[in-house]
Amino acid sequence: MLVPKLFTCIKDYTKEQFAKDFIAGIIVAVIALPLSIALAIASGVSPEKGLYTAIIGGFIVSFLGGSRVQIGGPTGAFIIIVYGIIEKYGITGLTVATVMAGAILIIMGLCKFGKALKYIPYPITTGFTCGIAISIFSTQIKDFLGLKITSVPSEFIAKWESYINHLNTVNYETLFIGALALVIIVLWPKINKKIPGTLIALIITTIITIAFKLNVETIGSRYGDIPAVLPKIAVHDININMIKELIPPSMTIAVLAAIESLLSAVVADGMIGGNHRSNMELVAQGFANVFSGLFGGIPVTGAIARTAANIKNGGRTPITGIVHAVVLLLIMMLFMPYVKLLPMTSLAAILIVVSYNMGDWKVFKNLRKAPKSDAIIFLTTFLLTILLDLVVAIGIGVVLASFLFMKRMADYGEVKCLSDKDKDCSRLINTTDFPDKISFYEIQGPFFFAAANKFAKVTKGMKENHEVLIIKMSKVPAMDATGYHELETLYDICKNQQRDLIILEAKEQPFHVLQSYGFVDRLGSENFCNNIEEAIERTNYLLDSKFRTNVA
Repeated sequence: MLVPKLFTCIKDYTKEQFAKDFIAGIIVAVIALPLSIALAIASGVSPEKGLYTAIIGGFIVSFLGGSRVQIGGPTGAFIIIVYGIIEKYGITGLTVATVMAGAILIIMGLCKFGKALKYIPYPITTGFTCGIAISIFSTQIKDFLGLKITSVPSEFIAKWESYINHLNTVNYETLFIGALALVIIVLWPKINKKIPGTLIALIITTIITIAFKLNVETIGSRYGDIPAVLPKIAVHDININMIKELIPPSMTIAVLAAIESLLSAVVADGMIGGNHRSNMELVAQGFANVFSGLFGGIPVTGAIARTAANIKNGGRTPITGIVHAVVLLLIMMLFMPYVKLLPMTSLAAILIVVSYNMGDWKVFKNLRKAPKSDAIIFLTTFLLTILLDLVVAIGIGVVLASFLFMKRMADYGEVKCLSDKDKDCSRLINTTDFPDKISFYEIQGPFFFAAANKFAKVTKGMKENHEVLIIKMSKVPAMDATGYHELETLYDICKNQQRDLIILEAKEQPFHVLQSYGFVDRLGSENFCNNIEEAIERTNYLLDSKFRTNVA
């Protein structure tokens, strides 16, 4: 259903709910302010671009979204990939990739891919999420310790080698402010859960830095003055080669945005007892990314932490997200000159906490209990995300998961010869005069290319005097083209050896495949039996006919 939730909610909107939404929107904006700035800096762009993203993207996500309470904006999931794009292609490349990702998301929503994304295996999502968390943590060490490093390597191992080699350059004043910010963020919720600890940490550490004139790098000392207005739509010089090269990272941004936003929407549904519209949410995320990119922002998605804060503070309609975007715009216009006073180490402390909260660390504890295939997928995705690239990690993770799933399904599948211990086989043997002329086999599990080789035992198991072959398919939920080919090959063998083939209890999907290929007409619909009684009757008819022919 491609109708924004806002249009549904507004029909029975009340003043009482507006008051709750308005207050929740202000609180969420206060939470989003330091996070948006910190996430922008960590992504390799200037601080105001994080606010552009939260304002423009957040407004569109709420206005067009399929969730009542989703809050959109920049998140930690994109830091590593955005940083990599900027490093190679600059701001122009980031704009192109973000807009392309938005277009992909819109297409995904229009094609109703919303529910399909839930089939991405849990080990892959947790693997790259934990990998991203470690990568984010690694990017913050320089600013947190105040290390004097001219250029930090982008590779994980080289980055840590550089940190270790420059430990003698630690700025202890910077370390003190960063540690203080970290302690405040962690402990503040025990004092007050309404006001975000990140904001309190920034205010206190900024005041101390200014009051004591500490030698601590700030946003202003690194970036200079920060614009206090929204930019105009940026037009960049792009070429077809850049577009081609940016397709893989654009796909990764789109998939990440889709997974994170729909996961956030599902969590929100559980908290309010709602039901989001997944395809509309993808379309909204797509438009949010398109306009965020055009206005100089970074990728947008649903933010789980901000969405949860919205719900806990009484927000129940998309009006909250719209208020949050408007409040952020006002803050940017009125207080942006003060943002340049914020210590870089305090922002690093915020992202260290963000990275910790991102990871599902209990997965490592449960690895021994998990199936080996899931553990392999998780560790592969996790390590590739850290050591190589997020695009590579997701691609290889999905391929590996697919192969392991197919192997698992193939192992589950079985082709066995039924004996008189089987109920159906016993009834057949006891109701025919020619029990020694019958082969009775059963296929179990999905009959697809990974399991088709097991079907060869049917032809090898048939004896020369067997004149009727019965294949029971009641436990075959699905069949693909390779499964059909194996069955067709068996039919040709039976035909050449003048044997009759009967298919027993074929389910809807396999029967539809066989019908589509014309196999039902070739074999004859009379040789497709719905139950054992029909199979007994058909077997006796075929054997009696052959007996009369041989006697004549």
